[in-house]
Amino acid sequence: MSTHALDLEMSLETREEVELARTAQRCIMSALDHSNAVSIALLEDGVERIDGLPLLKLPPKVLQLIANMLGSLAQGKAVALMPKELDVTTQQAAQFLNVSRPHLIRLLEQGAIAHHMVGSHRRIRLADVLDYKEKRSQQSREKLTALLEQAQELDMGYPR
Repeated sequence: MSTHALDLEMSLETREEVELARTAQRCIMSALDHSNAVSIALLEDGVERIDGLPLLKLPPKVLQLIANMLGSLAQGKAVALMPKELDVTTQQAAQFLNVSRPHLIRLLEQGAIAHHMVGSHRRIRLADVLDYKEKRSQQSREKLTALLEQAQELDMGYPR
């Protein structure tokens, strides 16, 4: 999204890479289910060694992030890693939210998403875009639940 950001965008290209990602995700998730601290042995040089293998200790939250990324990659989805403090352009935010840029500008002008000006250009913190998307998803879930309840009350064939 920005050349100034620490970002990594990638996808897996071979069947072997996809299978390795699936296997690694299963191993990480299994380890997290059975422990609150997980150690991973690397095949390259490291600082500590157990039985001749380098040891890397990672917090569970980091392992969960890695497992989620591996799962997405194994499903053929591209993954991007970037800091939430990153500022994005209106075009980038619109693409992320899957809305038109003019619609996004209206949302900014209405105050639905916070933004700031850099010269004459609007910039939006990625965290604010993510917050808006989560609120929009929550509202959609609530409205769908209300519609389902109404359909059940009207006996429209939806089971309770």
